[in-house]
Amino acid sequence: WPNLGVALMMDFLSGAIMTACLACGVFFLKSWRIGGDRLFLWFALAFWVLAVERWMLVSVDSENEMRYSVYTFRLIAFAIIALAIIDKNRGGGHGRS
Repeated sequence: WPNLGVALMMDFLSGAIMTACLACGVFFLKSWRIGGDRLFLWFALAFWVLAVERWMLVSVDSENEMRYSVYTFRLIAFAIIALAIIDKNRGGGHGRS
């Protein structure tokens, strides 16, 4: 019982972070639709992957050994961000694709 409040607070904060990631994804999608820069589309995708990762963290029991595999979603999101920046620096990213 002493950790009940901590677990509930962690779930609440994960939900808040998930909602923020979804909102950031929508913001970047809107920026992509206005400007057509591919960087914004990749950032939207990365933030939505981060939202899925947060949802998975809340859904998977903390004592489940598969819980650590959820962090691969975070790795994928950061890889998407890195590749988007590389793509932008190489002169790509303009135009819809």
